[in-house]
Amino acid sequence: MDLQIDDFYKDAAAGLLMLYQAFPRKIGLYVEDLIGREEPDEFGLPSKRHQSCLGAQLWLAEEGYIRFESTIAYEALDQAILSEKGFLRLSRSIPQAGSHDPALPPSVRRVHATLAFQLRQAIAQQNSEQLAHLARLLFVGELGKDEIA
Repeated sequence: MDLQIDDFYKDAAAGLLMLYQAFPRKIGLYVEDLIGREEPDEFGLPSKRHQSCLGAQLWLAEEGYIRFESTIAYEALDQAILSEKGFLRLSRSIPQAGSHDPALPPSVRRVHATLAFQLRQAIAQQNSEQLAHLARLLFVGELGKDEIA
């Protein structure tokens, strides 16, 4: 199994959701806020887990999902914000997702159908399979019928 890929999905989703919650403000995106405190190794270097989380955030920036001004050592991305691409991917509706309860206001149904809401639910429920599925949808440019199933 490629457990680092599951960690990548979780780290990428957590970072994007933190930026989504702050959007359109720029924030410091701290690794510790995403994965908790990790003890440095015997040489004082960040743990592999910490480095992987930071690497996921840097990858998101390289691929155009987020922007930032600088890094703060190995600790954070400074002045981070979602790019247009990241915002549009997170705020788009996922067909067949969300609540179809007619008693709910349309605005609530719209929010529940967003990829951001679905990712947040998967993280809260610790549903790694659903999180992996949704993260892959995040990285797909267009939602076709094959990706939704």
